Amino acid sequence: MRIETKGHQIDVTPALHDYVNAKFERLARYADGDLEIHVTLRVAKVLHQAEARIATPGATHYAECEADTMYAAIDLLTDKLDRMLDKHKGKQVKHHRSEGTARSGSFG
Repeated sequence: MRIETKGHQIDVTPALHDYVNAKFERLARYADGDLEIHVTLRVAKVLHQAEARIATPGATHYAECEADTMYAAIDLLTDKLDRMLDKHKGKQVKHHRSEGTARSGSFG
């Protein structure tokens, strides 16, 4: 899993960088370590905004959140992405029959 954190009109401090890495570590359970995450943090007047784009095998997910503090925005963002990835993982179903489920018998 690779996490890239950048700031737009804000300096990403080591504390923010560590907080983002700690929060996004829980998303690793949705992939086999093949996640590529791009996080952008920005401040727009009073609100703090956090957005992320996650590239998983087969899909790209995007989410953004805003809150009064940057830490709250990151928390909301990880919760939203957790729900999105859980929904995506539930949709991935193998459509091939396994060898043990072949039908036997005659029709007619």
